[in-house]
Amino acid sequence: MNRRMFLAMAALPAAVRAEDWPAKSGVFRQDNLVAWCIVPFDAKQRGPEERAAMLERLGIKRFAYDWRDKDIPTFDQEIDALNKHGIRLQAFWFPCGLEPAKDKNAGIILDLLERRKLKTELWFSLSGETKELDAMPLEKRVAEVAESVQWVAGRAGKIGCSVALYNHGGWFGEPENQVAILKRVRMKNVGIVYNFHHGHDHIERFPELFALMEPHLMAVNLNGMRKGGPMILPIGDGDRELEMIKVIRRSRYRGPIGILGHREELDAEEALRLNLEGLKKLIPITGS
Repeated sequence: MNRRMFLAMAALPAAVRAEDWPAKSGVFRQDNLVAWCIVPFDAKQRGPEERAAMLERLGIKRFAYDWRDKDIPTFDQEIDALNKHGIRLQAFWFPCGLEPAKDKNAGIILDLLERRKLKTELWFSLSGETKELDAMPLEKRVAEVAESVQWVAGRAGKIGCSVALYNHGGWFGEPENQVAILKRVRMKNVGIVYNFHHGHDHIERFPELFALMEPHLMAVNLNGMRKGGPMILPIGDGDRELEMIKVIRRSRYRGPIGILGHREELDAEEALRLNLEGLKKLIPITGS
């Protein structure tokens, strides 16, 4: 019997109860966990109300919103549902090209956050046609991207929001390059969100890279890790994530910890449970 079938048959309790969670303080405490990748990656295709109710049922109090174009008309409903169920909007997915001032969706998000008086993080992922960057010298490449980030951070700062560079693969997803961009931007409301699932090539150097990123980290999203993949794996099913999680525990980082859905074939609630249960088993081993 595989792990998914076992959990489905085990009739898990409705929520991962706070009294059963092994970390009562520190970075891995339950109220510091953020649900991520649960909007497009959900076999049940929940709407805003169902999604917020699910998070409340699981005992997850924070949510990072990975919307898609079809979700734009229900942005306000999403916020209303989160408020109703006591869920904090930790972050808003913010794919953006080199000219954010001309990006329609960027404007929609920033206007929404201002109108609803929401102070959150924009998880900035470089998108669109960026092939011209490949032909540029490194210094010019950093300058071009930094200009885009500065524009977004300027708008975000005016409404009390921050920007986190999101490693989504490619040149922009390399920690050294992101730190170089931050040094060029030189704005206090800009940092990094680091994703295990986009960092398989970083496993061997993770302690070094984490030390480089740590002063700038705003969130870390966990995943099961094996050299060479697969990309998405429940926490505890890999053979390298424990040592990476130990690096986090030994550090001074105390920001949010993301728990992934990111399984199109699964009910998002089941995918989150797999990761919650996996992390729950690893926490005592880390010494947290």
